[in-house]
Amino acid sequence: MHPPCELMADSFLPAMREMTTIRLSQQGFSQGKIAAMLGVTQASVSIYLRSQGRARALLNRLGVSEEDGEVYASLLAEDMKKDPVYAVNTLYSIWSDILGRGALCAAHRSRQPSLAQCDMCIKTFGAREGPREGDAVEHVAEAVRKIEASSIFVRVMPEVSVNIAYAREGASSVQDVVAVPGRIVKVRGMPRSFMRPEYGASTHVANILLAVMSHDRSVRAAINLRYDLKMGRVLSTIGLRSLNLDESRAHRTDAKMLGDLRGKLGRSTTPVEALVDPGGPGIEPGLYLFAGDAEEVVQLALRVARAYVGEG
Repeated sequence: MHPPCELMADSFLPAMREMTTIRLSQQGFSQGKIAAMLGVTQASVSIYLRSQGRARALLNRLGVSEEDGEVYASLLAEDMKKDPVYAVNTLYSIWSDILGRGALCAAHRSRQPSLAQCDMCIKTFGAREGPREGDAVEHVAEAVRKIEASSIFVRVMPEVSVNIAYAREGASSVQDVVAVPGRIVKVRGMPRSFMRPEYGASTHVANILLAVMSHDRSVRAAINLRYDLKMGRVLSTIGLRSLNLDESRAHRTDAKMLGDLRGKLGRSTTPVEALVDPGGPGIEPGLYLFAGDAEEVVQLALRVARAYVGEG
Protein backbone atom coordinates (compact mmCIF):
# COMPACT_ATOMS: atom_id res chain seq x y z
CA MET A 1 0.00 0.00 0.00
CA HIS A 2 1.27 3.46 -0.91
CA PRO A 3 -1.08 6.20 0.38
CA PRO A 4 -0.50 9.88 -0.51
CA CYS A 5 0.68 10.59 3.04
CA GLU A 6 4.05 9.28 1.85
CA LEU A 7 4.23 12.35 -0.41
CA MET A 8 3.45 14.56 2.56
CA ALA A 9 6.21 13.01 4.68
CA ASP A 10 9.02 12.90 2.15
CA SER A 11 8.31 15.97 -0.01
CA PHE A 12 5.58 18.41 1.02
CA LEU A 13 6.34 18.65 4.75
CA PRO A 14 10.12 19.13 4.27
CA ALA A 15 9.41 21.80 1.64
CA MET A 16 7.03 23.67 3.94
CA ARG A 17 9.44 23.43 6.87
CA GLU A 18 12.24 24.88 4.75
CA MET A 19 10.16 27.70 3.29
CA THR A 20 8.58 28.54 6.64
CA THR A 21 12.04 28.58 8.26
CA ILE A 22 13.27 31.05 5.65
CA ARG A 23 10.23 33.27 6.20
CA LEU A 24 10.69 33.34 9.96
CA SER A 25 14.43 33.98 9.62
CA GLN A 26 13.74 36.93 7.31
CA GLN A 27 11.43 38.30 10.00
CA GLY A 28 14.25 38.27 12.56
CA PHE A 29 13.64 35.07 14.49
CA SER A 30 16.75 33.26 15.72
CA GLN A 31 17.57 29.71 14.66
CA GLY A 32 16.90 28.48 18.20
CA LYS A 33 13.48 30.14 18.30
CA ILE A 34 12.55 28.81 14.87
CA ALA A 35 13.61 25.30 15.92
CA ALA A 36 11.36 25.51 18.98
CA MET A 37 8.43 26.82 16.92
CA LEU A 38 8.73 24.09 14.26
CA GLY A 39 9.58 21.30 16.69
CA VAL A 40 12.86 20.44 14.95
CA THR A 41 16.51 20.70 15.93
CA GLN A 42 18.57 23.85 15.47
CA ALA A 43 20.83 21.84 13.18
CA SER A 44 17.83 21.15 10.94
CA VAL A 45 17.01 24.86 10.83
CA SER A 46 20.60 25.59 9.81
CA ILE A 47 20.31 23.03 7.01
CA TYR A 48 17.03 24.55 5.80
CA LEU A 49 18.64 28.00 5.63
CA ARG A 50 21.54 26.62 3.57
CA SER A 51 19.37 24.44 1.35
CA GLN A 52 19.77 26.48 -1.86
CA GLY A 53 16.21 25.94 -3.07
CA ARG A 54 15.65 22.28 -2.21
CA ALA A 55 12.03 23.17 -1.35
CA ARG A 56 11.36 24.38 -4.88
CA ALA A 57 12.61 21.09 -6.27
CA LEU A 58 10.41 19.11 -3.89
CA LEU A 59 7.32 21.15 -4.78
CA ASN A 60 8.10 20.85 -8.49
CA ARG A 61 8.28 17.08 -8.07
CA LEU A 62 4.73 17.20 -6.67
CA GLY A 63 3.41 19.56 -9.33
CA VAL A 64 2.86 22.39 -6.81
CA SER A 65 3.84 25.83 -8.14
CA GLU A 66 6.49 27.87 -6.36
CA GLU A 67 4.01 30.74 -6.08
CA ASP A 68 1.48 28.56 -4.26
CA GLY A 69 4.30 27.24 -2.06
CA GLU A 70 5.23 30.79 -1.06
CA VAL A 71 1.62 31.53 -0.15
CA TYR A 72 1.39 28.36 1.93
CA ALA A 73 4.66 29.17 3.72
CA SER A 74 3.48 32.71 4.49
CA LEU A 75 0.29 31.36 6.09
CA LEU A 76 2.21 28.76 8.11
CA ALA A 77 4.80 31.27 9.32
CA GLU A 78 2.12 33.63 10.60
CA ASP A 79 0.27 30.79 12.32
CA MET A 80 3.47 29.50 13.95
CA LYS A 81 3.90 32.89 15.61
CA LYS A 82 0.44 32.61 17.17
CA ASP A 83 0.15 28.95 18.08
CA PRO A 84 1.69 25.76 16.62
CA VAL A 85 -1.76 24.16 16.73
CA TYR A 86 -3.01 26.80 14.27
CA ALA A 87 -0.15 25.92 11.94
CA VAL A 88 -0.96 22.20 12.06
CA ASN A 89 -4.60 22.96 11.27
CA THR A 90 -3.59 25.18 8.35
CA LEU A 91 -1.08 22.62 7.07
CA TYR A 92 -3.73 19.91 6.93
CA SER A 93 -6.30 22.26 5.40
CA ILE A 94 -3.81 23.04 2.62
CA TRP A 95 -2.90 19.38 2.17
CA SER A 96 -6.55 18.29 2.07
CA ASP A 97 -7.29 20.91 -0.57
CA ILE A 98 -4.36 19.80 -2.73
CA LEU A 99 -5.52 16.19 -2.48
CA GLY A 100 -9.17 17.05 -3.07
CA ARG A 101 -8.34 18.95 -6.28
CA GLY A 102 -6.46 15.96 -7.61
CA ALA A 103 -3.33 18.10 -7.89
CA LEU A 104 -1.07 15.28 -6.66
CA CYS A 105 -2.55 12.47 -8.71
CA ALA A 106 0.07 12.69 -11.47
CA ALA A 107 2.98 12.64 -9.01
CA HIS A 108 1.42 9.81 -7.03
CA ARG A 109 0.71 7.72 -10.14
CA SER A 110 4.22 8.28 -11.49
CA ARG A 111 5.52 6.62 -8.34
CA GLN A 112 2.90 3.91 -8.27
CA PRO A 113 1.58 3.07 -11.77
CA SER A 114 -0.80 0.55 -10.21
CA LEU A 115 -2.85 3.53 -8.96
CA ALA A 116 -3.61 4.74 -12.49
CA GLN A 117 -7.39 4.45 -11.95
CA CYS A 118 -7.42 5.70 -8.36
CA ASP A 119 -9.58 8.73 -7.49
CA MET A 120 -9.84 8.12 -3.76
CA CYS A 121 -8.37 11.50 -2.71
CA ILE A 122 -10.81 13.43 -4.89
CA LYS A 123 -13.71 11.46 -3.44
CA THR A 124 -12.45 11.75 0.14
CA PHE A 125 -11.12 15.31 0.27
CA GLY A 126 -12.95 17.02 -2.61
CA ALA A 127 -15.86 19.42 -2.21
CA ARG A 128 -18.52 17.76 -0.13
CA GLU A 129 -21.94 18.71 1.11
CA GLY A 130 -22.67 17.54 4.60
CA PRO A 131 -25.64 17.81 6.91
CA ARG A 132 -24.06 20.74 8.80
CA GLU A 133 -23.18 22.87 5.78
CA GLY A 134 -26.31 24.09 4.06
CA ASP A 135 -27.05 27.79 3.76
CA ALA A 136 -24.39 29.03 6.18
CA VAL A 137 -21.55 27.66 4.07
CA GLU A 138 -23.01 29.04 0.85
CA HIS A 139 -23.65 32.36 2.59
CA VAL A 140 -19.95 32.67 3.42
CA ALA A 141 -18.93 31.38 -0.01
CA GLU A 142 -20.95 34.17 -1.65
CA ALA A 143 -19.31 36.73 0.64
CA VAL A 144 -15.89 35.37 -0.35
CA ARG A 145 -16.76 35.72 -4.04
CA LYS A 146 -17.52 39.41 -3.53
CA ILE A 147 -14.11 39.91 -1.96
CA GLU A 148 -12.39 38.00 -4.76
CA ALA A 149 -14.06 40.31 -7.29
CA SER A 150 -12.65 43.45 -5.65
CA SER A 151 -9.40 44.82 -7.06
CA ILE A 152 -8.96 47.27 -4.18
CA PHE A 153 -9.48 44.81 -1.33
CA VAL A 154 -5.83 43.71 -1.43
CA ARG A 155 -4.91 47.20 -0.20
CA VAL A 156 -6.43 46.41 3.20
CA MET A 157 -5.29 42.80 3.49
CA PRO A 158 -2.79 42.10 6.29
CA GLU A 159 0.29 39.93 5.91
CA VAL A 160 -1.48 37.23 7.94
CA SER A 161 -4.17 37.15 5.21
CA VAL A 162 -7.92 37.43 5.73
CA ASN A 163 -10.67 35.24 7.06
CA ILE A 164 -14.43 35.66 7.28
CA ALA A 165 -16.17 33.96 10.18
CA TYR A 166 -19.93 33.47 10.38
CA ALA A 167 -21.54 31.83 13.42
CA ARG A 168 -24.75 29.90 13.32
CA GLU A 169 -27.44 30.90 15.79
CA GLY A 170 -26.59 29.85 19.34
CA ALA A 171 -22.93 29.22 18.47
CA SER A 172 -20.79 28.31 21.48
CA SER A 173 -17.55 26.97 19.96
CA VAL A 174 -15.38 27.34 16.87
CA GLN A 175 -17.06 24.21 15.50
CA ASP A 176 -20.25 26.29 15.18
CA VAL A 177 -18.51 28.94 13.07
CA VAL A 178 -18.09 28.80 9.28
CA ALA A 179 -14.82 30.21 7.91
CA VAL A 180 -12.33 29.70 5.07
CA PRO A 181 -9.70 26.97 5.54
CA GLY A 182 -6.29 28.42 4.72
CA ARG A 183 -7.79 31.92 4.65
CA ILE A 184 -8.03 34.43 1.78
CA VAL A 185 -4.62 35.35 0.38
CA LYS A 186 -3.06 37.68 -2.19
CA VAL A 187 -2.35 36.01 -5.53
CA ARG A 188 -1.23 38.10 -8.52
CA GLY A 189 -2.61 41.27 -6.95
CA MET A 190 -6.08 39.89 -6.23
CA PRO A 191 -7.75 38.23 -3.23
CA ARG A 192 -8.07 34.48 -3.59
CA SER A 193 -9.38 31.65 -1.43
CA PHE A 194 -8.05 28.15 -1.93
CA MET A 195 -10.86 26.22 -0.31
CA ARG A 196 -14.60 26.25 0.19
CA PRO A 197 -15.79 27.58 3.57
CA GLU A 198 -16.58 25.01 6.22
CA TYR A 199 -17.42 24.71 9.91
CA GLY A 200 -14.51 24.81 12.33
CA ALA A 201 -12.07 26.21 9.75
CA SER A 202 -10.93 29.15 11.90
CA THR A 203 -9.70 29.33 15.45
CA HIS A 204 -8.35 32.87 15.82
CA VAL A 205 -11.05 34.96 14.10
CA ALA A 206 -13.77 32.56 15.28
CA ASN A 207 -12.77 32.95 18.93
CA ILE A 208 -12.74 36.73 18.59
CA LEU A 209 -16.21 36.59 17.00
CA LEU A 210 -17.54 34.36 19.79
CA ALA A 211 -16.19 36.76 22.42
CA VAL A 212 -17.91 39.74 20.76
CA MET A 213 -21.13 37.73 20.34
CA SER A 214 -21.21 37.18 24.11
CA HIS A 215 -21.38 40.98 24.42
CA ASP A 216 -23.76 41.63 21.52
CA ARG A 217 -25.92 38.75 20.23
CA SER A 218 -26.86 40.74 17.10
CA VAL A 219 -23.31 40.14 15.85
CA ARG A 220 -22.88 36.95 13.82
CA ALA A 221 -19.94 37.69 11.48
CA ALA A 222 -16.38 39.00 11.58
CA ILE A 223 -13.55 39.76 9.16
CA ASN A 224 -9.95 40.80 9.80
CA LEU A 225 -8.07 43.55 7.93
CA ARG A 226 -4.75 45.35 8.21
CA TYR A 227 -4.30 48.18 10.70
CA ASP A 228 -2.02 51.21 10.57
CA LEU A 229 -2.26 54.93 11.27
CA LYS A 230 -4.00 55.49 7.95
CA MET A 231 -6.61 52.88 8.85
CA GLY A 232 -7.09 54.64 12.19
CA ARG A 233 -8.01 57.82 10.32
CA VAL A 234 -10.42 55.86 8.13
CA LEU A 235 -12.23 54.47 11.17
CA SER A 236 -12.64 58.00 12.54
CA THR A 237 -13.89 59.31 9.19
CA ILE A 238 -16.44 56.54 8.76
CA GLY A 239 -17.49 56.80 12.39
CA LEU A 240 -17.20 53.15 13.36
CA ARG A 241 -17.45 52.41 17.07
CA SER A 242 -14.17 50.70 17.84
CA LEU A 243 -12.61 49.01 20.83
CA ASN A 244 -8.83 49.16 21.27
CA LEU A 245 -6.90 46.38 22.94
CA ASP A 246 -3.95 47.22 25.18
CA GLU A 247 -0.48 47.56 23.70
CA SER A 248 0.90 44.05 23.43
CA ARG A 249 3.83 42.72 25.38
CA ALA A 250 6.51 40.33 24.19
CA HIS A 251 5.44 36.69 23.83
CA ARG A 252 1.76 37.57 24.09
CA THR A 253 -0.43 34.56 23.38
CA ASP A 254 -3.86 34.38 21.79
CA ALA A 255 -5.25 33.36 25.18
CA LYS A 256 -3.97 36.59 26.73
CA MET A 257 -5.32 38.59 23.82
CA LEU A 258 -8.77 37.01 24.23
CA GLY A 259 -8.64 37.63 27.97
CA ASP A 260 -7.90 41.31 27.31
CA LEU A 261 -10.78 41.44 24.83
CA ARG A 262 -13.28 39.86 27.22
CA GLY A 263 -12.23 42.27 29.95
CA LYS A 264 -12.72 45.26 27.65
CA LEU A 265 -16.09 43.96 26.49
CA GLY A 266 -17.19 43.44 30.08
CA ARG A 267 -16.60 47.14 30.75
CA SER A 268 -18.17 48.35 27.50
CA THR A 269 -21.77 49.56 27.38
CA THR A 270 -22.04 50.11 23.61
CA PRO A 271 -22.05 47.82 20.57
CA VAL A 272 -18.64 47.10 19.03
CA GLU A 273 -18.37 47.47 15.26
CA ALA A 274 -14.57 47.33 15.09
CA LEU A 275 -11.72 45.99 17.19
CA VAL A 276 -8.15 47.27 16.97
CA ASP A 277 -5.32 44.99 18.03
CA PRO A 278 -2.07 47.03 18.14
CA GLY A 279 0.02 43.87 17.79
CA GLY A 280 3.44 43.47 19.36
CA PRO A 281 6.92 42.05 18.78
CA GLY A 282 6.57 39.72 15.80
CA ILE A 283 2.77 40.19 15.77
CA GLU A 284 1.18 42.32 13.07
CA PRO A 285 -1.41 44.94 14.14
CA GLY A 286 -4.90 44.00 13.06
CA LEU A 287 -8.41 45.34 12.61
CA TYR A 288 -11.54 43.22 13.06
CA LEU A 289 -14.96 44.29 11.78
CA PHE A 290 -18.28 42.87 12.99
CA ALA A 291 -21.80 42.73 11.56
CA GLY A 292 -25.00 40.71 11.57
CA ASP A 293 -24.02 38.34 8.76
CA ALA A 294 -21.22 37.60 6.29
CA GLU A 295 -22.67 39.76 3.52
CA GLU A 296 -22.96 42.77 5.83
CA VAL A 297 -19.44 42.38 7.17
CA VAL A 298 -18.01 42.14 3.64
CA GLN A 299 -19.97 45.23 2.57
CA LEU A 300 -18.49 47.03 5.57
CA ALA A 301 -14.99 45.79 4.73
CA LEU A 302 -15.31 46.97 1.13
CA ARG A 303 -16.55 50.34 2.35
CA VAL A 304 -13.48 50.56 4.59
CA ALA A 305 -11.26 49.52 1.66
CA ARG A 306 -12.67 52.25 -0.57
CA ALA A 307 -12.17 54.83 2.15
CA TYR A 308 -8.61 53.56 2.77
CA VAL A 309 -7.70 53.85 -0.91
CA GLY A 310 -9.32 57.29 -1.08
CA GLU A 311 -7.29 58.44 1.92
CA GLY A 312 -4.23 58.61 -0.38
